[in-house]
Amino acid sequence: AAPPGAVSFGVKHTEGVSVEVARRGQEEVESALDSGMRWPLDEGMVLRFSMNQASTELNDNKVTVSFYAEGGQPINQTGVFLTGIGISLDVDADRDGAVEKNNPHKASWTWGPQGHGAILLVSCDKETP
Repeated sequence: AAPPGAVSFGVKHTEGVSVEVARRGQEEVESALDSGMRWPLDEGMVLRFSMNQASTELNDNKVTVSFYAEGGQPINQTGVFLTGIGISLDVDADRDGAVEKNNPHKASWTWGPQGHGAILLVSCDKETP
């Protein structure tokens, strides 16, 4: 996606985004924390970005990649807006009919009418021959 004449790139991102720069075939990754840092534009370069928490509103995070020509003059920029979506599989840990996000009984399970923890019902029958 780099424009013609680009030899390096730099990355800027909002606080809610983590960006790593990796080279194909190498296990080492570099964190793109320093917004002034530039990397050579090689065919095997990969940008990985992720978010560690859900967004508070739509498109509230952004990654901007700037491309530079020989000598360091900027050529072009491209950007991606991100929205982090929180997905959670939660349980009624104390079996009272309410799912509570911070229930202390989530980490354990006790059998019986006074027990706690998730009850998992598994369908083990053969639906199709």
